[in-house]
Amino acid sequence: MIGLFLTFALALLSTAPADTLPGGTRIAACDAAPANMACISGGPFVRGTDDGDANARPAATIWLQTFYMDLFEVTIAEYKACVAAGRCPKGGPFYPDFSRKHQPIVGVTWFGAKAYCEAHGKQLPTEAQWEKAARGPDGHAFPWGDEKATCRHAVIRDHRGRSCGTIMARSSTPNKGRTFVVGSRPPGAYGLFDMAGNAWEYVSDWYSADYAACGADCSGVDPRGPCGGVDECPGHGEKLVKGGSWYWSGTYAVGWYRRPQPPNNRPFHHFGFRCAATLEQAAAIRDEPLAPEAPRMDARNPDTARGSTGG
Repeated sequence: MIGLFLTFALALLSTAPADTLPGGTRIAACDAAPANMACISGGPFVRGTDDGDANARPAATIWLQTFYMDLFEVTIAEYKACVAAGRCPKGGPFYPDFSRKHQPIVGVTWFGAKAYCEAHGKQLPTEAQWEKAARGPDGHAFPWGDEKATCRHAVIRDHRGRSCGTIMARSSTPNKGRTFVVGSRPPGAYGLFDMAGNAWEYVSDWYSADYAACGADCSGVDPRGPCGGVDECPGHGEKLVKGGSWYWSGTYAVGWYRRPQPPNNRPFHHFGFRCAATLEQAAAIRDEPLAPEAPRMDARNPDTARGSTGG
C-alpha cells in the first residue's frame, strides 16, 4: 500500500515546477555545508504513514526549503564543552558506561538540546526536517531504504540483547546496554549517521495526537507543528523524540515513529539530539573553524567495526 501511495504522490508532483515551493518561493540550491553538516535539498517528501501507528497518520506530501543537518548526534564532549562555557545547562549522561567522549550525549532536557543548538548558531530540527533527513525524498522507512533494521544498519536491540548484545560495564544492570560512539554504522540518506538507533533525538515540535489533529500547523511548506512551534502551546505539554535507540528494537527506529516526552525530561529518559541550520544560519556559521570530527568506522574499535560482536 505504501508503494502505491508513493508512486501516486510522486506522479502528481512531477507536474509541479521543480525549482519552486508552493507559493512560488524558489528552492535554494545546496551550497557548501558548514563543518560536519550535510545539505538536505528542498522540495517535496512523503511524511508519516497510512499503515503504521495511529499517531503517525495520515501520510502526506510536505514541502521544505533547503536546510542543513548535523552529520552526527551531539557528543558528550561537545555538550560538556558547552556546559563549561556557561552556554548550556548541565545534564547527562547518568549511566556508568556512558563516558566515551564520542558517545552521544543523552539524559539532557529538551531545553538543554535547544540551548546547545542555539549556542552554535543552529536550531533543533523540526519534525518534518528530521523525518526527511532520515527517510530521504522518497519516504523510505529507514535511512538505508525499506529493508528491516538490523545491527548491521543501526545500534538497536536484537536477538542478543540491547545495543546489539553489548553490555553496560561497571553496572548492576549490565543488560541495559549502552550507546556506541557516533558514526559506528554506515551513513544513510544524505550521508547522515545514526538517524536510526543509538540515541533517540529531540525535535523542536510540540506533540500532537496525529497529523490530522494538528491540522494546518503540520502541513504545507516548512511546518513547525502545533502552535507554529512557539515556546508555549496551550493544550500541548510534550515534545517529540525520533529515531529509536540502543535500548529498543528496530521497530522503533523506523523514520515515521513518533514518541512524546515532556521537555523537562520528566519522567527521565536518556534522549539525545542533533542540530539543523536554515540557509541563513548555515551562511553565518560556514566560515567558522572546522570542528573536531567524530570517529569513523575503524576495525580496531569494537564500537565502529561493522562485523564486531558488539554490532
